[in-house]
This record gives sequence, structure tokens and C-alpha cells, in this order.
Amino acid sequence: MTRRTALVVALCSILPPLAAMATERFLGFAPCALCLWQRWPYWVAAVLALLAATTRSRSLLALVAVAVLVSGAVAALHVGVEQGWWPSPLASCAAPTSAGGGSVDDLLRSMAAKPDKPCDAPAFLIPGLPLSMAALNLLVALALGGFALHAARRGPHP
Repeated sequence: MTRRTALVVALCSILPPLAAMATERFLGFAPCALCLWQRWPYWVAAVLALLAATTRSRSLLALVAVAVLVSGAVAALHVGVEQGWWPSPLASCAAPTSAGGGSVDDLLRSMAAKPDKPCDAPAFLIPGLPLSMAALNLLVALALGGFALHAARRGPHP
């Protein structure tokens, strides 16, 4: 593994969450809770990749791949929620419900001032392309995770 490979992986690890944040700021997209969860593993991967670049550690680069693939797993879960294959495991993705004995006023008071975007409402970045941002993230995570694993496997140990 070369230092340059680890730096490329670090750069590629920060691009997906930065791109997602740019779509919010410049295109007005609103993230749901699962969208936000998909970002954290990329930040972890970027830090690990920078450490791998300084130490030339193949083991750290393998951990980078695992972190990126965790984001891919969350993205796969999110795609399933978007497609209606299963419900979201996050309470913030579901609409508020009454616990039976509460009044409508109680329900209204328990709601957030600004509602979260529902996790089952896909956000499409490219018009005409039937891939949601979660599906695009899944593809990116699989590609980057595979590249990081391949890079971690080749070359001598440091």
C-alpha cells in the first residue's frame, strides 16, 4: 500500500458527506435521520485513512473499508425503507402517534417544531435517474469499500 493510495481513500471518504451537505445547502434537500447516520462512518474512514497514510498500515486501511461498508449497510437499510420493504428502526423516521390515552393537544405538544423528513421519502439527485441519494451512497460505499479492501490486501506489511 502506498501513502498516495491511503490519501486518495481519505479524500474519497470525505467527498460523500460533503456532497450530501452541499445538496442541503445549495439545492435545498432535507436529510432524514438515516441520511445523517450514513455520514458518520465516512468521517471515521477519513481519519483512519489519514492514519493509514502516515503509518502505511494495511490493517488501518482494512478498517477504513469496514467503516465505509458500514455506511453502505445503513444505505442498504435506507433503500429498503424507501422501497417499503421494511420499516425504519429509528423512531425519528416514524410519524408521531398517540399512546392511546393522550389528547390531540398532547400529541401536538410532543411533535417537533420543525418536522424531520420521513425516511421513506426518497430524495432523487439526478432528474430522470431512478436512484435515490441513499441508493447512490450504497453504490459509492461498495466501490470505495472494495477499493480500500483491495489496496489493503496488496503490497508488503509495513
